[in-house]
Amino acid sequence: MSSEKEDAAAPRRRLSCTKYFDALWFCYSPVHQLQQYYRLGALDNCGGKFAALYDCLSLKTKRASEIEEILETREKAVPHIWSFRSPNEAKSHWQELFGHLDEEE
Repeated sequence: MSSEKEDAAAPRRRLSCTKYFDALWFCYSPVHQLQQYYRLGALDNCGGKFAALYDCLSLKTKRASEIEEILETREKAVPHIWSFRSPNEAKSHWQELFGHLDEEE
């Protein structure tokens, strides 16, 4: 019974596809297409943006518990931007990269 209370107390994520729709809409805009043509020499086909919107809309058809599970799995699959080190590991890595600066010439 306590687990039911914890589940009810845990905030549910609200899945919104608005940002994906906006990104796709902007992708097809002349501003974005000309910018891509100027920078890369080719127009953007917006396939990645369409795939993200399609994925979001397909998630909307699933139950809330399935959505939570899928989103948690995706978050765990993405590697963290920083690598965490213990103080000893950080010291040895620092010495490896910048230890030559301490040496006198």
